[in-house]
Amino acid sequence: MKKQTAPKSFEEALSRLEVLTQQMQSGDMPLEAALAAYQEGNGLVQYCQNKLAEVEQKLQILDGEQLKEWNLEHSE
Repeated sequence: MKKQTAPKSFEEALSRLEVLTQQMQSGDMPLEAALAAYQEGNGLVQYCQNKLAEVEQKLQILDGEQLKEWNLEHSE
């Protein structure tokens, strides 16, 4: 079994997940290939979840900074 390389972006990971899903739903994959696709898919899901969590954290920081700026502007 070949080792999968990490995706370069969230979009790349999502696209690969879509391909894997279509392949698995076709029902034509041998058992070993389906297992490998499932494992790869799990890794891609984890990658996507981590990327989304990072973005959410950054947005919360930005929202907090904007709220502080707004409070400073309106407290004068």
